[in-house]
Amino acid sequence: MVRNGSDVKPARRPELRLPSLEPYGGAGLEPDGDYDGVECRDGDLTGQDGAGARFLDCALTSCTVTGTRLRNARFLDSAVTGVRGVGTDLAGATLRDVEVTEPRLGGAQLHGAVLERVVIRGGKLEYLNLRKARLRDVVFDTCVLVEPDFGGARLERVEFTGCALKGADFTGATLKDVDLRGAEPLEIAAGVDRLSGAVIGPGQLMDLAEVFAAALGVRVRVRVG
Repeated sequence: MVRNGSDVKPARRPELRLPSLEPYGGAGLEPDGDYDGVECRDGDLTGQDGAGARFLDCALTSCTVTGTRLRNARFLDSAVTGVRGVGTDLAGATLRDVEVTEPRLGGAQLHGAVLERVVIRGGKLEYLNLRKARLRDVVFDTCVLVEPDFGGARLERVEFTGCALKGADFTGATLKDVDLRGAEPLEIAAGVDRLSGAVIGPGQLMDLAEVFAAALGVRVRVRVG
């Protein structure tokens, strides 16, 4: 759906001001752990269990999070920089006032998660699972999203700025004030019928013409003779 830019409410970005942080000296993550004002730098969190943990005014910097279990964890007023890994489990997690910079993640599980005032800047996210998640005031900035799954998710005031959106699935999603004009390329694999509430550019409309036609059951063929 194409609308005037003035009709789209911009996302509210986090205003992150971290205090002086103490180096984290613990042995590893703990379920339901409480972390306040610490930085974990260059940590190998592979396979660790931090389900239900709370991170307040914290920084995770250059950490490995392959198979790390962070179900229902809460990240509040925190910075996540240069994390990398495969299969990180953040199902049901809450991210509020969080800046994520240059992540390299594959198959991260955020289904049922809540993201509010979150910026994801740079990096590459492959097969990101955001099914039934709630995203409000979220900005995807200059990052690469490969086959992200927004199935059944609710997106409100979400911006894609200078990022690649490849093979996105919006099946059953609900969109409100979602700005897709900064996505290049913009590739919708499924759920194009759920784009009401989004804004795209004229060039993107042309690129998606075949997808829209297929969703409407219209066949496009060149007439011969």
